[in-house]
Amino acid sequence: MCGVVGVAGLAPVNQTLYDALTMLQHRGQDAAGIVTCQDGRLFLRKENGMVRDVFHTRHMMRLAGNFGIGHVRYPTAGSSSSAEAQPFYVNSPYGITLAHNGNLTNAIDISRDLFKTDLRHINTDSDSEVLLNVFAHELQALGKEIPGENDIFEAVSRVHQRCEGAYAVVAMITGHGLLGFRDPNGIRPLTYGMRLNEAGGVEYMIASESVALTSLGFKVIRDVAPGEAIFINSDNQIFTKQCAKESRYAPCIFEFVYFARPDSIIDGISVYKSRLRMGEKLAQKILREWGENHDIDVVIPIPDTSRTAALELANHLGVKFREGFMKNRYIGRTFIMPGQQQRKKSVRQKLNPVDLEFKGKNVLLVDDSIVRGTTCHEIIQMARESGATKVFFASAAPPVKFPNVYGIDMPAKSELIASGHSVEEVRTIIGADRLIFQDLEDLIEATKSRKSPVQEFDCSVFNGVYVTKGIDEGYLNRLEARRNDKAKIAVKSAVIDVSSENTPVDMTGIKEEV
Repeated sequence: MCGVVGVAGLAPVNQTLYDALTMLQHRGQDAAGIVTCQDGRLFLRKENGMVRDVFHTRHMMRLAGNFGIGHVRYPTAGSSSSAEAQPFYVNSPYGITLAHNGNLTNAIDISRDLFKTDLRHINTDSDSEVLLNVFAHELQALGKEIPGENDIFEAVSRVHQRCEGAYAVVAMITGHGLLGFRDPNGIRPLTYGMRLNEAGGVEYMIASESVALTSLGFKVIRDVAPGEAIFINSDNQIFTKQCAKESRYAPCIFEFVYFARPDSIIDGISVYKSRLRMGEKLAQKILREWGENHDIDVVIPIPDTSRTAALELANHLGVKFREGFMKNRYIGRTFIMPGQQQRKKSVRQKLNPVDLEFKGKNVLLVDDSIVRGTTCHEIIQMARESGATKVFFASAAPPVKFPNVYGIDMPAKSELIASGHSVEEVRTIIGADRLIFQDLEDLIEATKSRKSPVQEFDCSVFNGVYVTKGIDEGYLNRLEARRNDKAKIAVKSAVIDVSSENTPVDMTGIKEEV
């Protein structure tokens, strides 16, 4: 999962890009990057780390230009070297930079074709570089000295024909304009909007989530439709076109469960309201299965994403809602950390209990989901150590039984606690007195909105039904070999991190500021 942003402005866009990336920081904390364009010259800064750590005043001053794109990275597999920080750049044609959120499921096959047929070289393990080279090759094949919007849309159409999986993209074609496009299933979010500057001129932004726009004074125009492309030329004229032969709305439902900010609206669906409804549906299930005498004294959320659902759940049950855990916001997401001991240690560093909220009480802990089970097991132990009489556990999502192939680092299937275990077995493993999961039908119903064109979601992590072709047992086995703990630890040990040095790379025509 990553966050992308592109701005077509009438004044320097460096600060706007920086501010937008801070609003998208929740989508990736591993690396950040910005590239801008002025008078046909590109200026790049990217590095491992949070946005505030990557960009200092000296970097910001050198990011000149009225057009630019930015990226925050959350790696799903392979190397976490700074060499894979985005945006990526390719010199031919025109000089193209690209940032991508998602995952190409046929990246290996495409890489082979790029090398053997298209005569293009891929320098990293990132599928984003693959996607960039596919787009660059298809645009170059049109042979236009000055590409028009229809040429660019034709290249995007060819990308859709070659690439499978999830991709929400922003790209900058040097001297020609800013481009955004979304895969034909709309798995990953992308939206765009405009604002007027002081002189009344129009500036545009394309971003992963609406909060990046609204927080900076942009008015959301609409979401980019599945398969659609948006192009803003160097004169700030905007063009749109549906570039996929077939398209449908099938966004990833986990965006609404966990990844997106609650104040975002994705494809016409309020993330906040969908999480409220998740809490309501879960409360109804508790009353059905545990009865009116559920024995719950207090509802406590696992911060932060479960808070909205937990609050509505408590309201419907008629019990107290309390903040029982204080969160250290400087610890990364635990379910993507390699190694069980590291995850356990990080949970203890990340959350600290408020003992008085637990002592002598029957506590219902609410989390957005259960993936490996490491986090909830440690949290249940912390609740007991703080004096809880009984510890119940509720998940606002159904059991996660299958890996995600569209850009979320859900671990190997064998490492998913609900894969191969019944609910009762999971309850025993995590050490809860009671355990309840949301039903998938209720989750889907909670996420739907009458204001949205979305009628179906990618729910593959829950039901194993993938919305793109080619996801078979062989593919999942190869994916597991790359994602399991052993593989990740091996990669981490093998990679020499050069993030603190000015590494020479072939970027003819682009200036990287350090």
